[in-house]
Amino acid sequence: MRLEAKKYLEDMRQAAANIREFTKDKDWNDYAGDALLKSGVERQFEIIGEALAGLVKIEPKAADTISNYKRIIAFRNILIHGYTIVDDRVVWNIVQNNLPVLEREIKSLLES
Repeated sequence: MRLEAKKYLEDMRQAAANIREFTKDKDWNDYAGDALLKSGVERQFEIIGEALAGLVKIEPKAADTISNYKRIIAFRNILIHGYTIVDDRVVWNIVQNNLPVLEREIKSLLES
């Protein structure tokens, strides 16, 4: 795997770790009531989506091993361009249910 691809994966790993740290010991009510927390989480998802879009361009086979990679990139686009329609419950659900899967897949790619 090219060095640039590993950089994108590391950026994704770090952003996912940041989300995990930001939301540690938090629940839905904490998230819903904290504009700074929401902003921080959304920014990290933007980084993940942007890095994944870069990975697709240089290592499409690696990107293809990431579940729903096209949806992750689309989610980044919604966060940036469609910010008025972002549903906080959807973001929180992704944190709770999809982020752990993504973290495992990134770890596996970095270790290969």
